[in-house]
This record gives sequence, C-alpha cells and structure tokens, in this order.
Amino acid sequence: MRAEILAVGTELLLGQIENTNARFLSRALADLGIDVFYHVAVGDNPQRLDEAFRTALGRSDLVLVSGGLGPTSDDITRERLAEVTDRPLVLDEESLAHIEDFFRGRGVVMPPGNRKQAMVPRGAVSIPNPAGTARGVLLEIGRQTVILLPGPPRELLPMTRGTVIPYLRERLERAGERAVIRSRVLKLVGIGESAAEEEIAAIMAGQGNPTVAPLAGDGEVHFRITAKAGDRHAADALIAPVEAAILDRLARHVYGRDDDTLEGVIAGLLAERGSRLAVAESCTGGGVAYRLTGVPGSSAHFERGLVVYSNQAKVELAGVAPGLLERHGAVSREVAAALAEGVMAHARCDFGLGVTGIAGPGGGSPSKPVGLVYFGLAGGGPTATFERRFTGGRSDVRMRATTYALELLWGRLRP
Repeated sequence: MRAEILAVGTELLLGQIENTNARFLSRALADLGIDVFYHVAVGDNPQRLDEAFRTALGRSDLVLVSGGLGPTSDDITRERLAEVTDRPLVLDEESLAHIEDFFRGRGVVMPPGNRKQAMVPRGAVSIPNPAGTARGVLLEIGRQTVILLPGPPRELLPMTRGTVIPYLRERLERAGERAVIRSRVLKLVGIGESAAEEEIAAIMAGQGNPTVAPLAGDGEVHFRITAKAGDRHAADALIAPVEAAILDRLARHVYGRDDDTLEGVIAGLLAERGSRLAVAESCTGGGVAYRLTGVPGSSAHFERGLVVYSNQAKVELAGVAPGLLERHGAVSREVAAALAEGVMAHARCDFGLGVTGIAGPGGGSPSKPVGLVYFGLAGGGPTATFERRFTGGRSDVRMRATTYALELLWGRLRP
C-alpha cells in the first residue's frame, strides 16, 4: 500500500508551526508496514488544495490529510475533497449531534458556523473526535482511501490511535498484506559522513531489504537500517546482520542506538563508575551543562557547571592563574587545561571539562580566528587538550563545540 500524507495550512508554509503530525502519522503507518512515499504541505487555497488532492489520488492508495476541518471560512479541506471526488456534501446527523452536545456540555449554543463540521462527502463516514468538534472523514473510493483529520495534535493523535490505526490494521489483514517496517538507527561521533560512508560502501551498495541510509547532524552521523517483514521479529532478524556488519567497521565511533543521546550515554557511564563531573565553559555559555542536566537523574553525577565568560570569572571561579591568561590569552590550550583542572579541584569531583573559544561573529584574529575552540579534559588519566576549528555562524560554532565536548567525555569514559 502506497501512502501519502497531506498537511493543510498556510501556517505550515510560513513556518509558524512545526508539522509534527506528519512525523507521528509516518511512524504509525510504518508500524503497520505501510510505505509512506510522499509528504506534502499545502496552504488554505482552493486551487492548490484541489491540485494536491488530484495528485495524491493519482499516485497513492492511502491519503492521510491533517488540517482544514474547522468552522471558519478558510477551513476548506472537506469541501475541496467533495469537489475533487465529485461527491456532494451531505449532513451527517451523528456528527451534528456530537457537535451540539459538545457545546451543550459547556453551557453554550452551537454557533451556526460549526454546522459545516457535520458535513461529509456522500458515501463517507465520520471519525469520532473525543477532544473537539472537528470529526474526521473516511472516504473509500474503490481501492483508494482518503482520511481527513483535524490539525491540532491533541485531537489528531487520539483519533488516529482510536479509529484510523484499527481500521487500517483490519483492512490489511483482510487483504493479507499485514507487515511491519522496523528501523534501527546507529549513532556515531568522531567521524564525518563521507568517511563513514566509505567505511561501509560495500554494505550500502548491496541494498535491498533492509536498506541503509546516512543521516548527518551537528557533529554526529547516523545510519538508519530499515527492514520490512511480516512481523517485528522477522524485520529485526533482517536488520541484525547488517547492523553487525556496520559495527564491524565502525564500532569505535558508535556511541548509541535509536533514541540514545550522547549526553544520556555519558550519564550512564558516569553512573556505572560512580563518578561525578564538573564543567567550566566560556564560548559555549553553559551549553554543555544544559545538555548534561537535561538527562533525568543528572544530579547523581553532574556536580556543577560554571559559565566563566570573562577573564575575571575564570580566575575567581575556576582558579585559572592570572599569569596564564596574560601569557597565552583566554583562548588557548593552557587555559582550557586550567579550566578543566580548576573546576575539577574546586568541585572535588572525578572529571573536569573546560571549553574556551571564539564563537564570533567578532573577536577573531589571524592567529586566533572565529571558530577556534580549545577543550581541556581532566580526570581518568592525564589532562588532555584538544583544538578544533568550527565553521558557520555563532550558533553553529557553539552547538558543534558543545557536541565535540560531549564526544571527548564519551571517549574518556567508555570502556
């Protein structure tokens, strides 16, 4: 079954809200073994919405639509579906009763504009909405199905779980097409996307089922292995040998899988050791501490985080010697090491991390350009320093420096 997800709403095109519905629906369909081939977003425009419907019906067996089912004049999804499929809108008495009860329960009379929410294309059935007035629409057209759902996730999610998924599951079972799509994501640091792909070029060249796809992020590389099979166990069995082959080549860079985060893995390693960590940050402005303390239970292993932006703060809070700053400057290997050792000593903990650099856009020089960042790591062995030069704007440098700092911690802590 070929599926398409159509999101309706000009606010999506303007970037005013994020299309989280598409992600949720794609995952729900994958769990049913339904292939999603297209994601489309279209504004509240009759002509463009008509075109989107016609295109979707010309190439997809299942079209899931979110948005445009409200009571206002720009909510036109059901009207355009009726027009495109040449099925006039008719009143669904059950839907009207639900809407009237919804308002009656709040002690108000239903506004006239809400009556349009009880209209469905002839031959369609309505989908209950326990959280609002916008009931969904399910229309079967031969072997094709169009399902309309409201845009607010608090309405769409329970409607999908309560009605849409059971409907699709039953339909697939009747047709003998029941399957699942499973994915395993391997997460890597310390290697670039192109270098990682070169390591597993032979694996990627022989793709069929499962498939392998690289996903690059800020300072990380992910490989998604996806398999389709009759059940979860069979899909996992297809994934296992491919995962093993990738690990055989890249295990030294793989810090986690699926929903693992770098900071979460670090938390687990610190907990295993019974160790505590402190950080002193300059250019990252607390970004490392923010990510580490985002892990539940982080107070068990994260002792403190200092934002030592000024030289005075570096001296007073992290114990950096004034002479060191005068001789080498705040952005230097020597100061990075002093930050790591100083915060570890002041906090009386097992590991210390120091970060100092130039995030930009100003403050750089020929010898110390924007993007230059030094890292110091103390504890668990000799104090080590690292130099990196990051590209991009200020936020890019800060984010990449934060990820690299976590990578260094992981490298020191892992077995």
